[in-house]
Amino acid sequence: MLARAARGTGALLLRGSVQASGRAPRRASSGLPRNTVVLFVPQQEAWVVERMGRFHRILEPGLNILIPVLDRIRYVQSLKEIVINVPEQSAVTLDNVTLQIDGVLYLRIMDPYKASYGVEDPEYAVTQLAQTTMRSELGKLSLDKVFRERESLNASIVDAINQAADCWGIRCLRYEIKDIHVPPRVKESMQMQVEAERRKRATVLESEGTRESAINVAEGKKQAQILASEAEKAEQINQAAGEASAVLAKAKAKAEAIRILAAALTQHNGDAAASLTVAEQYVSAFSKLAKDSNTILLPSNPGDVTSMVAQAMGVYGALTKAPVPGAKDSVSSGSSRDVQGTDGSLDEEFDRVKLS
Repeated sequence: MLARAARGTGALLLRGSVQASGRAPRRASSGLPRNTVVLFVPQQEAWVVERMGRFHRILEPGLNILIPVLDRIRYVQSLKEIVINVPEQSAVTLDNVTLQIDGVLYLRIMDPYKASYGVEDPEYAVTQLAQTTMRSELGKLSLDKVFRERESLNASIVDAINQAADCWGIRCLRYEIKDIHVPPRVKESMQMQVEAERRKRATVLESEGTRESAINVAEGKKQAQILASEAEKAEQINQAAGEASAVLAKAKAKAEAIRILAAALTQHNGDAAASLTVAEQYVSAFSKLAKDSNTILLPSNPGDVTSMVAQAMGVYGALTKAPVPGAKDSVSSGSSRDVQGTDGSLDEEFDRVKLS
């Protein structure tokens, strides 16, 4: 009775000391069952049995038989995935900003023997290790990288915990940061930085839009000028082709008119028709004198149309007659005399007009 009371008092004192130290209660154990010789172990649990105070074996799920008095169930470990809330803690970043961070830790007991005899309280040990690892990892990063590299930070914490907890038979599956609390002044500066960044983006986008608009306008003007020049080129080509066709048509029409006129002159009374045409052209030309300029040249007898027609017909007859052999020199001398006489008469008429 005294021994049982002493054990009960020691257990109460141990429980009180654990609660006073702030440790989380052990969740890896579902209570210590009594040795009833025949035991049924639940699935995903490991019962550590000691015989006469020394480790004996680990009971597997199902039916197990123990020796009374000698065998004792010392630890009960859960093999399920355990979720532990990591308390909020303060950490200083690389740029000297104090943050308040809490997280969630997911772990599993892989070796019940190491978890029972390797550490006094596995959950408390892993929680403290997660907190210290978090502080050390945050000290390597600046504030901006803490938000951007959250996943890499979680992976680094998991790797550090697994390296230290391997001898405890515990494996950390993942670690997640729940909340990151920033000081109010730092939060205000971050908001100002975000607003400045947004204004910068808006200005850059506006300038890019203006540039694209100017480029599009310039490209449109360029295309318009190219199209206008091509249209003008095509117009000039068409105009030149039209003028060439018109000149060719006029030449053909004139040639046809000359051919018809030549044929008409060879007929009866052709000379009279030619004289009539020359007289009409003379009268038309005489009516246009002194319209464009004050200086004019008049023949000696401008009113004698008959003499002008006779002179024109004489020139026409001289041109149409075949040249006579041996008379070339006489014709040339006579022509030169006629030209000199004509030039003299023209000079006299010109002087008379100037004096008048």
